[in-house]
Order: sequence, then C-alpha cells, then structure tokens
Amino acid sequence: MPIFSMTGFARTQGRVSEQLGYTLSLKSVNHRFLDVQLRLPSGFDALEMDLRKALKDALVRGHVDVTLAVERNAATRSGYNRELVAAYLSAFAQAREEHGLIGEPDLNEALRLPGALQGENRSDEDQEALAASVRAAIGPLLEELRAMRQREGEALAAILAATLDRLAEATEGVEELRPEIERQYQERLTQRLSAAVGPEFNRQRLLEEVAVLVDRSDVAEELARMKTHIGHFREMLLTGGEIGKKLDFLLQEMNREANTLLSKTGGVGGKGTRITELGLSMKAEIEKAREQIQNVE
Repeated sequence: MPIFSMTGFARTQGRVSEQLGYTLSLKSVNHRFLDVQLRLPSGFDALEMDLRKALKDALVRGHVDVTLAVERNAATRSGYNRELVAAYLSAFAQAREEHGLIGEPDLNEALRLPGALQGENRSDEDQEALAASVRAAIGPLLEELRAMRQREGEALAAILAATLDRLAEATEGVEELRPEIERQYQERLTQRLSAAVGPEFNRQRLLEEVAVLVDRSDVAEELARMKTHIGHFREMLLTGGEIGKKLDFLLQEMNREANTLLSKTGGVGGKGTRITELGLSMKAEIEKAREQIQNVE
C-alpha cells in the first residue's frame, strides 16, 4: 500500500447548459484529523452533505478546502424578486413610522438581500442539474487528489529512507566506539575512586564497584532499541497506509534513546567526544524526520 501525503490539489470544470457552468476545486494540507471546509453558493445544503460524505470516505487526514464557483452567462437577463423587495420596503416604512425616524430605504441594500436578484436561468431545475453534475464529478476529482497525494507521499518516503540511512550510520558509529569508551570510563572511575579512598581500600571491592557503575553507563540497550526502531520504521515505510501517527510515536522513542545515550556518555574524554557528535547527529536526523512526517497521512 502506498504512502500518502496530505498535500494535494485538484480542479475540474463542467457545464450544465450554455448559460450555466461551474468550477469545483479541492485543496488539502496537513492536519491532525480530517477537517473539511466547503465554500458553496447558497441553496446547496443537500449537495454539501453529499460532498462531506464523499471526502470522509476517500480521505483519512488533512485540512481540505472544497470550493464550488458557479459561472453564469453574463448575457442572461436578470430580474428581481418583487415580493421580497416589496416586503423589505413595507417593513422599512412601518419601522420608520412606529419609531418616528427619518430616512429613506436604500435600493442597493434591498437588492443585496439573499434571493432579491433572479436570473432567468436560476430555476430549480438548473440548480438541481448543477448539483447532479457536481456529484458525478466529485469521485474522479478525489481520485486525482489522491493521486497527487500519493506522488507527494512517495517523495516523502524517499526523504525519510535517506534520513534513516544516516541515523543507522550514526548508530553503527557509536556501537564501534562503545568498547573503547567503556575502557576509558572504567580507567577514569578507577583512578578517581582510588584517589578518594586511599591505598588501604580493598582493591577487589573497588573493581566491583567500578564494574557496576560502568554497567549502568553502558549504552548497549539504547543502541539495540534504536536499531529496532529503525527497522520498524523501514517496515512501515514499505507497508504504507495510514502510518503518520505511528511514525511520529516511533520518532519520539528514538529521540528518547538518543537523549539517554548522550546523558550516559557525557563527560567521557578521548573518543567520547565523537560519541557526543554522533548522538547530536542522531537527534538532528530525528528532528528532520519528525518535520517530514507531519505531512504523512
């Protein structure tokens, strides 16, 4: 199954008649959940419900803007709703008389009332025909949107795979340095404890205490878990599907291992500095990956 990005765009145009056409567009960006915003002309409530259902069935996550722009022939003659305008003028005159006000009604304001202006082609039949055409167009348009989101997802997968390669390389680098760092740490502890307790202290007991401290500072478990997380991450990239939230959780775990590694190896001289560099490199790659997967569905 492919990986889908949440970024995409698709648009289609249709005509119901010579006088009536429309443009339907979909634009999606990243979001924690599926958030649909529709911009439709008034009077398309039933169509809005159908569009929401279609998007919910096709998409899992993302903020999606749906815009329907209706295009009417400019040559079509227009009229006005006489009953609506007359009611507005009558209400204006009644309010003025009842409250003792002075003023005249504004024709521009009256014609801005919803439904005040009427074109000859704005019949119920035309509106229903347009809604039916949009319902037929939404399926193919969603396929186009998903195709673009898939292409974007494939590009993200390639970026994430390269990031994992660098993260795995840094992990291997730390593992190669681990035995030498342990020896340096043990020698350093032995010297410090010997200086603290003096020559009369039991040397065997001293070495046992050092071994315990070195074991607690060992990063073998952190490296093993980091490798496991990297392998799991690669598997999910290959499996695909709705993996954005799962990948984010894995990266949080990777970041925790990198932090523990840095805390355990801090202050060790010699090649310990190199481990610090590799640990910081791990954290940088993890942060890059977390930025990328914010757009994975």
